Amino acid sequence: MAENDLEQFLSVLNDEQREAVVHEGSPLLILAGAGSGKTRVITTKIAYLIGQKNVNPYSILSVTFTKKAANEMRERAVAMEALAEKAQIRTFHSFGSWFLRKYYEDAGVEQSFTVYDDEDMAILIRKAVPSLSQKESHLAAHQIALAKDYCLGPKDDLSLIASEFDLNDIYEKYENRLRSTGNVDFGDLIMMPVTVMNNSALIASEIHSRFNVIMVDEYQDSNIAQYKLLQKISGVQDGYNNYVCVVGDDDQSIYKFRGAEVQNILSFSKRFPGTQVIRLERNYRSTSKILDAASFVVGKNKDRLGKTLIADRGEGKMPVLAYLPDQNAEVSFCSELIEKAVAAGGKYSDWAILYRTNAQSLGFEKDFLHRHIPYVVVGSLKFYEREEIKDTLAYLALCANPKDEISFRRIVNKPTRGIGEKTQDKLLESALTVAPDGSASYSSLLEACRKCMPELSKKAAEGAEAFLKIYDELLALFDKSKQLSEFIEAVIKKSGLDEHHRSSDEIEGTQRIANLQELVNSAVPYECSIEGLTAFLDAINLDRALELQNEESSGDSVTLITLHNTKGLEYNRVIITGLEQGVFPREDKTGADLEEERRLFYVGITRAKDELYITSTASRILYGSLRMMTPSIFIQESEETFKVIGQKPRPMGYGAFGGYGGYGGYGAYGGRTARASSGCSSKWAPGTKLYHDDYGYGVVTKCYDNQGELVIEVQFESGGVKKFLPEYQSKSLQIIKD
Repeated sequence: MAENDLEQFLSVLNDEQREAVVHEGSPLLILAGAGSGKTRVITTKIAYLIGQKNVNPYSILSVTFTKKAANEMRERAVAMEALAEKAQIRTFHSFGSWFLRKYYEDAGVEQSFTVYDDEDMAILIRKAVPSLSQKESHLAAHQIALAKDYCLGPKDDLSLIASEFDLNDIYEKYENRLRSTGNVDFGDLIMMPVTVMNNSALIASEIHSRFNVIMVDEYQDSNIAQYKLLQKISGVQDGYNNYVCVVGDDDQSIYKFRGAEVQNILSFSKRFPGTQVIRLERNYRSTSKILDAASFVVGKNKDRLGKTLIADRGEGKMPVLAYLPDQNAEVSFCSELIEKAVAAGGKYSDWAILYRTNAQSLGFEKDFLHRHIPYVVVGSLKFYEREEIKDTLAYLALCANPKDEISFRRIVNKPTRGIGEKTQDKLLESALTVAPDGSASYSSLLEACRKCMPELSKKAAEGAEAFLKIYDELLALFDKSKQLSEFIEAVIKKSGLDEHHRSSDEIEGTQRIANLQELVNSAVPYECSIEGLTAFLDAINLDRALELQNEESSGDSVTLITLHNTKGLEYNRVIITGLEQGVFPREDKTGADLEEERRLFYVGITRAKDELYITSTASRILYGSLRMMTPSIFIQESEETFKVIGQKPRPMGYGAFGGYGGYGGYGAYGGRTARASSGCSSKWAPGTKLYHDDYGYGVVTKCYDNQGELVIEVQFESGGVKKFLPEYQSKSLQIIKD
């Protein structure tokens, strides 16, 4: 990179960003607030190190958490410095896969190993411990994955992770079974490199010498195993002075349920002596009034490093807090806000509705369909978890590793060939070899099929012969095919998977065949070789994070999304719904868990660029019954930063569900005095007859002004009394003239 080119890239940085880019020597913690341009900093730093500090790109390792983020980082770094293409810019799991394929013998795995996902783990656990039910095997799989996130093995104390059964025993039997296949699970991709480097000073030294610069993005999302991996790669414990730079935001650590440990970033300076901390506090996304609310919220947390966001875009509109009667009013409020904005020339895609749990989307979906508001819901079944895709991948995995038990079991009898579980167990038993030291390993399961055919029943033998014929034909095609996509298409046809899924039913079959075709399309860039096949399987297995539907949506649509899924996204106008105790935060959250819930609220707020709305309802149907709600503690802590509309419910006594109960109808109590309006619109005057789709016929009984907002109270024939804000909810109210 020419010096003039570099100065051009550096000139767009603010002082703190530039300081972080040119920093060298001691460990560096870049504490990057929401919307502060951290990706620009880390990619410019990679280019700066290569182009101006003459750092060998081969010696740079930069890791992050998603394939999308890693690809973006690589593209932006290469755009500034072409040699950045030679740097290792990967996800944590991709690095682990690279490491294990390089040092597979020391790790005790096959070089062409397959990565088992959660479902594969549960199946293998049930085979290792047949006494477990299907539900118990899935629970054990989750707990073993969590243990590996904490870098704990079967001999370690697992009492903090599980108490339902003897997890140590299940874990040990599962590990023995897994090791015998030569495959790994996702936890192994992080934990096994740590173990290999702990056991081999030579390999640790090779890695220390290879990677002189280590950078980690989104460090607040790292778990204990990833922290230990960073320690081992950097050599901080072995006396090496490799440069370590981590970028993250302790205020956005929201993935504890996935194993993330916020203490990794909070204690970084202690664990890496001499650390310099640089705070990126200038926000380029939101307006200052939105950031004021965000800072007020997260400032209530005690366990944080602390920073103050400064808006680069000016003051903007004050965020709105709407107190509403119930969830139906909440839905109408949101729908009419959106309709009003679109009628004024806005776009549906400007809007995102955020909620704590997926179940909260149902009301919005129903109302949007009724109003013809286009929308996309984030959180459908992931592409690679669909049955037909997993079936095809099992065939491919068995081509890569003929000892793969999970893949073999999945497809040896699919479509049905008369090879049931007992026959499968017999085949696997014949392929199993136990060494004098007690260790076990499998030989080729395909060869075991051939060897055992004379011992099988007539039906099973015919099925095994048919299966082997398919595989022999596929292996012959594998050698002849030039492109992997061509081979995968043959797999789908020769295996009978296309006919099997096409015949399930006309509509579902069509969708499944289209999915299979999309899998073929995704393999076009890969050559048909063992290297191409393992690279293709790696690309799939290492990209199991939820694929957001809004990335695939080409239309102008409102986004319905959980707060957790919004991380890294931004929208012009955001509505955060369900701010009630027991909903957000959840009922069981206290201490550190409550602080994480508060960080989740902070993340939601900082997704908004121009406008922010918060809703809280006086009642909500939960668990099949109507419950009176009390506003979220987060509202109580930050209400002064919002413009309030509607009336805040006033509690009459502490309720049975951890919140306040005993309301005499939403309109009966108010935290603020409702002032009678001297100029109440004649359109909504008392006596006006109305019809509402949900509540039926009613009549306006009161009309008044509340802090500049017109409020009407309606008595319905059903006996219910509801309050509405006509400015936002008029479309749900039809005035009856006669």
